[in-house]
Amino acid sequence: MLVGPGDDAAVLRVRKGHTVVSTDLMVEGRHFRREWADAADVGHRAAAQNISDVNAMGGRAAWLTVGFAAPPTLPARWALDFVRGFAEECAAVGAGVVGGDVTSADQVTIAVTVLGTCTVSPVLRSGARPGDVVALCGRQGWAAGGLAVLGRGFRSPRVLVDAYRRPEPPYDAGPVAAEAGATAMVDVSDGLLADAAHLARASGVGVDVRSGAFEVPEPLVAVGAATGADPLQFVLGGGDDHSLLATFPPGTPLPEGWREVGVVTEAPQEDAPLVTVDGAPYGGPTGWTHF
Repeated sequence: MLVGPGDDAAVLRVRKGHTVVSTDLMVEGRHFRREWADAADVGHRAAAQNISDVNAMGGRAAWLTVGFAAPPTLPARWALDFVRGFAEECAAVGAGVVGGDVTSADQVTIAVTVLGTCTVSPVLRSGARPGDVVALCGRQGWAAGGLAVLGRGFRSPRVLVDAYRRPEPPYDAGPVAAEAGATAMVDVSDGLLADAAHLARASGVGVDVRSGAFEVPEPLVAVGAATGADPLQFVLGGGDDHSLLATFPPGTPLPEGWREVGVVTEAPQEDAPLVTVDGAPYGGPTGWTHF
């Protein structure tokens, strides 16, 4: 960073490789609730979801800008705690905030742009080929379980609530997967099946996910029993853990931390789903709907 916050724009120098850029929005009442998470938690989440997008390209985040809008009645302490949480999450990957803007609004709205670098060719969603192995890195379904708990007015199992409040993306996994030859990759923010469909659509293929590849942790089993839901639906349809889903050529040794969860298939017929589970259409929730 040659010029940081305080001028009309930041000035950055990239020595080699590629620059990757992504932007995400968080709107109070839509993406978070202040009664469910404190300001530092929201800061962590806002940074994590953007850093993870760079991770999914096989890169590493370096700089972020933040647009912050809030009602005049918002306590100043909330904004300061948000900044603290945001900065702590950025520090986990050595990234820094290089600018932004503030204004008033009827509800808290956060817009973050992240810039990162890839030292190898960025891994796109569009490179998967039939026969490729589908693999996952990072925990999956924990944040969805936490959201289900909070939505019913409870605060336990605490491990799931904490997972929703502060995700733990596998930040080093993206560059490692790129180096290992990943053909396509996506950040699981909307839901595993939903994001698998994004990858499949971009690549012009199908994806079959194997339910037996997932070990459903005991806290999700407990939440499923309490809510009457199949705990596997949190894994298959849950987002916000920001795990990574990638495809690798058959026979490629998977990097440490990655596990095989499915296979890339030929493009399905026009009316058939892009993503199946155990070879059949999935009837449960597949992920977040933006509109």
